Order: sequence, then structure tokens, then C-alpha cells
Amino acid sequence: MPHFAEGIARFQREVFPAKAGLFARLATVHRPGTLFIGCSDARVVPELITQTDPGELFVIRNAGNLVPAHTPGADGVTASVEYAVAVLGVRDIVVCGHSACGAMTALAEGHDLSAAPAVAAWLRHADASLARATAGGTADVAVLVRENVAAQLANLATHPSVARALAAGEVRLHGWVFDIADGTVEELPAAARPALAA
Repeated sequence: MPHFAEGIARFQREVFPAKAGLFARLATVHRPGTLFIGCSDARVVPELITQTDPGELFVIRNAGNLVPAHTPGADGVTASVEYAVAVLGVRDIVVCGHSACGAMTALAEGHDLSAAPAVAAWLRHADASLARATAGGTADVAVLVRENVAAQLANLATHPSVARALAAGEVRLHGWVFDIADGTVEELPAAARPALAA
């Protein structure tokens, strides 16, 4: 991990001084405008893709960029969504899937996940996506990635804080697919998003 120490030193020496004013403000103000829900895949870096400064994105990352439908009780995704919408007042929520997603590949190809039971249980939140993607036979990973983004947007709308903000016109939902190989970001059409978000 020596490269981390070198990176931190370079940040403190070269990057931080140029953004000292921004960090001084961020030390007392936290007002991101967008909640970005993406995959924990190391190749998908929200701030790099969107070229945003610190403080602009509130980020949730997990395997498969999944958002469980709202249920009673708390979990990390639900708590983070609620905090972003109800406390921070984000105006936009992006669910971003990506090409070559390991989680979606495992589902599409029916990988044996018995050695990773927590992963298998977590990926059950993509069951609806898989069912839609395999309606005509076997699932294509690219199709499943898109279906999964649409399904997670629908799940977001089940969260009370999001439903209230959508009904009041205070938040907009966006579905993106990032292509790792060519760097493009495709926004899913409104038809692929929940009715309240259109």
C-alpha cells in the first residue's frame, strides 16, 4: 500500500492547496445536490465519471447498484436514501449500472454462489430484473444491466421519503448505464422509469 501514502502526500501537496477554499466551506456545509447510487465495482468511480467536486454527490455503492424495495426496519441503503432525500434535500437521484457488471453477470449466467451466501442473498433484490431480462429465454448481461437500473428506480419510488418528494416535484429520478470500455453514459428513456419520475 505504499502508493496510497504517496497518493495522500500528493493530494496534500498538490490538490488540497488548490481547493483549500472549497474544503474550508465543506468543513461546515454539506449540501450535495445529487444522490448517486452505483455499483461498488472499482472501475466505476462516480466523481470521475461526472467530473464533480467533493460535496456535490452523496454516494451509495453496493454490489449491483441495488436498492431494496422499502420494508419496515432499517438497512444501510434505506437509511442513506432517506437521509439524502429527507435531510439533505437532494434534487436528483441517479441509479447507475455499468457494462461487465460482475453481479449482473453472475445472475445472467446462473453462477453458483453457494460459497458466497451473503452475496447470493443480496442479489435476490435483482430477481424482478432477472425475470424481465429472461422473459424471452436466457438473459443477456447488457439487457439485464438496463432492466436492473429500471427495477431499482421503481424500488426507490417505494421509499416513503422518495415517494413524498416525487409527489411534491422535489426530486427527479435518472437511470444511467456507464460503458467502461468507451466511457459513454446512456440515460434510460423516461418510459423505463417509474411513472412518478417521468
